[in-house]
Amino acid sequence: MSAIEIACARYAALIHPACGGMVGALSWRAPDGRTHQILRPESDRAPSTAQPNHFGTWAMLPFANRAFGSVVDDGARRFAVPPNDPAGTIHGFGWQSGWEVLKQDAGHTVLEHVRSDGPDPYRYRAVQEIRLDHDGMTIGMTVTNLAQTALPYGMGHHPWFACAADTRLRMRAQAALVFGEGFRASGHRALDGGGPYAQGPVFGTGRETAWSFLGWDGVAEIETPSSGLAIRLSASETLRCPVVWSPAGANFLCVEPQSHAIGSPSEAAARDVAPLTRLGPGETLAGWIRIEAGVARVEA
Repeated sequence: MSAIEIACARYAALIHPACGGMVGALSWRAPDGRTHQILRPESDRAPSTAQPNHFGTWAMLPFANRAFGSVVDDGARRFAVPPNDPAGTIHGFGWQSGWEVLKQDAGHTVLEHVRSDGPDPYRYRAVQEIRLDHDGMTIGMTVTNLAQTALPYGMGHHPWFACAADTRLRMRAQAALVFGEGFRASGHRALDGGGPYAQGPVFGTGRETAWSFLGWDGVAEIETPSSGLAIRLSASETLRCPVVWSPAGANFLCVEPQSHAIGSPSEAAARDVAPLTRLGPGETLAGWIRIEAGVARVEA
């Protein structure tokens, strides 16, 4: 299926149902007439289901981030899932699946992904409702357990934002995982004063940045005075375990609202503080993210 374009007021989005149901681009026309790319745009990179896409935003389910060794273990049940990454399985299956368009109008679409078979027990129905309004974009997500047994589920969304030398990130969290090698959690620790981004410092990409935050207040602000763009990301209470990641020297940063910590599908140290959600047959996990644009403040 070809890409879908939706628009409302100053916002426009390009959606790829056949490629993970991803929002490949989101733009905003500022009051001065300039058009800003809110999400890192596709450019010459085509959407892929072979490798995680480094642009736009896309759903992570039936779990977010990493299941090390391709194992899901919530302490009650342990099973293998298909590998899609050298370290195991990353970001679930939704981003590698085609999504069906259930509804579409000028500023709104509803997408569905159903997993009815596979070598693991996951059977589910996932829905994304992507809506533009005068002030931004909201993506609502649900995943419903279609298996005949209770299973651990999680979800998230993976937005990619442009980052420049003067980009500032402001967000508050109560705690974070402590990482060992390869992002495996060895424990967690409390953060003083809301954590490293509470005062909105320049983000900086001189070295790799990787956080799995706990107790996030649900709002992140990304502001780049040199481009004139300010972005506000917010999320539902079910998605308050965000990952913040950027490799060394990158021109992007990721702030990924998700329902559990990095490694919670497989690692006891992560599961102990931010586990997956165990859903019985027919039960549903729901969440949403919202992205809004504005004019960046010019520092004196």
